[in-house]
Amino acid sequence: DEPTRPEPAGLLPVPVTGTVPEALRAQARRLHAHVAARPDLTVPEVALSAATTRSATPHRAAAPGGGHRIRGRRRRPSPASLDPHEESSHERPPDHTARAQGGRTMRVLLIGANGYLGRYVADRLLADPAVQLTALGRGDDADVRFDLATGSPGALTRFLDAVHPGVVVNCAGTTRGGARELTRHNTVAVATICESLRRSGCGARLVHLGCASEYGPSQPGSSTAEDAVPRPGGPYGVSKLAATELVLGSGLDAVVLRVFSPVGPGTPAGSPLGRLAEAMRRAMQSGDNELKLGGLGVQRDFVDVRDVARAVHAASLSAAQGVVNIGTGRAVRLREAAAVLARVAGFGGSLHELDSPPARLVIPAPASEGHAVGTPPTAYPYPDGCGTWQQADVRTARDRLGWRPRIVLEESLADIWMEAACRI
Repeated sequence: DEPTRPEPAGLLPVPVTGTVPEALRAQARRLHAHVAARPDLTVPEVALSAATTRSATPHRAAAPGGGHRIRGRRRRPSPASLDPHEESSHERPPDHTARAQGGRTMRVLLIGANGYLGRYVADRLLADPAVQLTALGRGDDADVRFDLATGSPGALTRFLDAVHPGVVVNCAGTTRGGARELTRHNTVAVATICESLRRSGCGARLVHLGCASEYGPSQPGSSTAEDAVPRPGGPYGVSKLAATELVLGSGLDAVVLRVFSPVGPGTPAGSPLGRLAEAMRRAMQSGDNELKLGGLGVQRDFVDVRDVARAVHAASLSAAQGVVNIGTGRAVRLREAAAVLARVAGFGGSLHELDSPPARLVIPAPASEGHAVGTPPTAYPYPDGCGTWQQADVRTARDRLGWRPRIVLEESLADIWMEAACRI
């Protein structure tokens, strides 16, 4: 049996540091948001991680933490709790329909609410008092359990007729696995959704999340618009493009949001930026003054996951159809992102760039995972199959959804770092 961890007596200090008072307060807010979103964390774990990874900066504070388990529950958040850039009133895109007007409730069926993007889409929709949200997914915490990859369209049709949603939002899918697994969860699942909506009498609008991997590699310096010819560079992009074609050819009232490179809180630890943050955490914890990295010449259009959620909300209310790019319109080198990450983390060492293939991220091999000292760094292929450059043309999102990105990359990276710093 797993040994029982002792209950700490009294309060444990959780250190927070910053170079200036404003930075100290910002770190405290991020720590609060992080532990509130992670009920599985314990106070000793957070206190130990914060104590061993925080830099010695002029302004310091300690948040008292009591008890063993950090407990939390999901609730309908207030609009102000979701986004510090948010105004108190809900934005309405210029071409919205009457779905949520006149005091009427908009019933939304959200598929994939527990995924990286889906969690923030759920929070955004829950913040709208006009939305009545139902979550459908494979997990135990979904309102309705249903596996799109294996379930029948007939069963989903009967559920749609019973719930009668006005909007169906699909955030489900997977980024990992072989071609068969990717096809099952990214393509077959969407075929089930489209067929069920065609059979149903609910007449719901479909908002489907695609991705920039559908475009494939782009010419350096160019901005990719929605009318670009897709040439995906791997099975993931192929599976997502096939799903987009199914949606566009379904005859439904539907829009596909092609999300470029999402970042921010909840960024998977295995993603390129997640790996960079983890490598930096290990370096700071072990006292290393030099971090050797490679493959930092790749340039991507990073968009915060909370801005993506705002785009989904706007698309749910709009009449836009077809494909809409969701990005910032600015490509950023991983090298620049690593430098910003080092600054927000307070890493005082140097970043040394290794020679490596341009589309392969290279980070040090962690000795704690059984690698001997001096083991060559590990190379990770950049997972999206888009080569060295990708940048979105976002004019359609501005014109048809009334949407613009609000959260700057530095804030997104600070949130990624906060999660990495709290990881043991």
